[in-house]
Amino acid sequence: MATMTSLIGLINKIQRACTVLGDYGGEGLSLWEALPSVAVVGGQSSGKSSVLESVVGRDFLPRGSGIVTRRPLVLQLHKTDNGTQEYAEFLHLQRKRFTDFAAVRKEIADETDRITGKTKQISNIPIHLSIYSPNVVNLTLIDLPGLTKVAVEGQQESIVQDIENMVRSYVEKPNCIILAISPANQDIATSDAIKIAREVDPSGERTFGVVTKLDLMDKGTNAVDVLEGRQYRLQHPWVGIVNRSQADINRNVDMIAARRKEREYFETSPEYGHLAHKMGSEYLAKLLSQHLEQVIRQKIPSIIALINKTIDELNAELDRIGRPIAVDSGAQLYTILEMCRAFDKVFKEHLDGGRAGGDRIYGVFDHQLPAALKKLPFDRHLSLKNVQRIVTEADGYQPHLIAPEQGYRRLIEGSIGYFKGPAEASVDAVHFVLKELVRKSIAETEELKRFPTLSNDIATAANESLEKFREESRKTVARLVDMESSYLTVEFFRKIHFEPEKNPNGPPNPNRNGPPNVDSYTDNHLRKIGSNVNSYISMVCDTLKNTIPKAVVHCQVREAKRSLLNHFYVQVGRKEKEKLSAMLDEDPALMERRNQIAKRLELYKQARDDIDSVAWK
Repeated sequence: MATMTSLIGLINKIQRACTVLGDYGGEGLSLWEALPSVAVVGGQSSGKSSVLESVVGRDFLPRGSGIVTRRPLVLQLHKTDNGTQEYAEFLHLQRKRFTDFAAVRKEIADETDRITGKTKQISNIPIHLSIYSPNVVNLTLIDLPGLTKVAVEGQQESIVQDIENMVRSYVEKPNCIILAISPANQDIATSDAIKIAREVDPSGERTFGVVTKLDLMDKGTNAVDVLEGRQYRLQHPWVGIVNRSQADINRNVDMIAARRKEREYFETSPEYGHLAHKMGSEYLAKLLSQHLEQVIRQKIPSIIALINKTIDELNAELDRIGRPIAVDSGAQLYTILEMCRAFDKVFKEHLDGGRAGGDRIYGVFDHQLPAALKKLPFDRHLSLKNVQRIVTEADGYQPHLIAPEQGYRRLIEGSIGYFKGPAEASVDAVHFVLKELVRKSIAETEELKRFPTLSNDIATAANESLEKFREESRKTVARLVDMESSYLTVEFFRKIHFEPEKNPNGPPNPNRNGPPNVDSYTDNHLRKIGSNVNSYISMVCDTLKNTIPKAVVHCQVREAKRSLLNHFYVQVGRKEKEKLSAMLDEDPALMERRNQIAKRLELYKQARDDIDSVAWK
């Protein structure tokens, strides 16, 4: 599932960006915490580090006796293309790539000491590490300090509870997947990891059980009952892991060879051979990745809801933040005019093609207007019955002698009247495009983002101007239609030769009873009238199809480019100092806060767009 793979990679990217901006934890549920990840939980010396290294396929974690993991390690795995070089990056050293994983181990130890000192104390400030490799799956793992029951020398008495509280702060989150590590050579009933997982996840929906050190169990014992879920059942399958032995570690046996050795152990084991296909670190990594994919898919609606809620909250907070720009009215007026010019530049770029949007106006003329003209009900208006009615009513009690001129005029005027609808619709359509371009231009004008009040004032003034342009454009296109009715093109009718219709039944027979077939003659005559009017209306339609866009552009688009904010400039020039200050209400004491909010807002918007772009493909 390529889409899901890219989605997990995207989640990793968003989590990393959240951390850069400090959007990590705190009150409520942050975006980082809303995104699913895997917390690795286990007692000290349970084999947590070995499991992580097996999943990564690299030896990169500090080792030693006692408490080694003293800060949470947020480990983000990014799968790269085959053949690419493996490397690691720390968030606190963003510009430095580590290709030597022994150096990664040293940096983890050094960075831990930078916060905790060279003591055995712990800190809840996480270390963030990203590893890029073709040998990993996309995954976010959080290595937590090992649970312990007794404080050792050099540790505070509260260390036991402190570690448990830290672990709980992660695993209690509803979007946290718990990887509970338990050594096989200890009773599963006393497992620290299972105990805490059972308390925070009693249904077992979020818990994966891992049994390590299977090869170190006493002879004649095995963990089959645990792995098959008979001793302690979870909703997800248990996975057995065989860690590297201390001898392998001392001989620097690489993780690829260790994985191969692990596979051979399970395949040849009489106790675990039937479970070999779902044992080992490689299977565990794939299992977690697949489950993470499912969880992400399920959580997308709630993630998007959180993002939208946070965006609304950040926007609301930005609206409340302000700082004074200058103390004298001249400088304030200059700043406002500079903001207006910046907006006007963006708006014109939209219209002239430098930015997207202006082409929609051409779409109104090239597609919408012709389509509307084609739908006009001329067939109904020029039907035989309607033509007969209008021609008859036009002459009153006097029958027409040669051509029914009044009937022609009324038919033409009635037909031309239909053009007002598409003409006004074109005006409105362009108006709405211009309003949308105003909105987009304000949003895209970086300088205005600091001044919400001024942005609103500019939007209001621009929309008021657009309304005036629309009214003038409506009058103009109405005049164009009226002009076609006011004076008909006489040359068109002079070219029409009216010939008396022939009676298809031949000349009247005076010896025949009854009058000649008058109805047939009249029908042909009326059809001819309708055909002539229709031809004339087609000519008018072609004319208006060209003139309506000219009028609309002249009255609306051209004026929007030339004088959109002219009235606003006059109003601003008359404002007193206090009112100018109100338009530029920024608070310098909150500039840093605003910058942080703006960055978070951009992060959340980008996260929403990115998730939408890959989640529903």
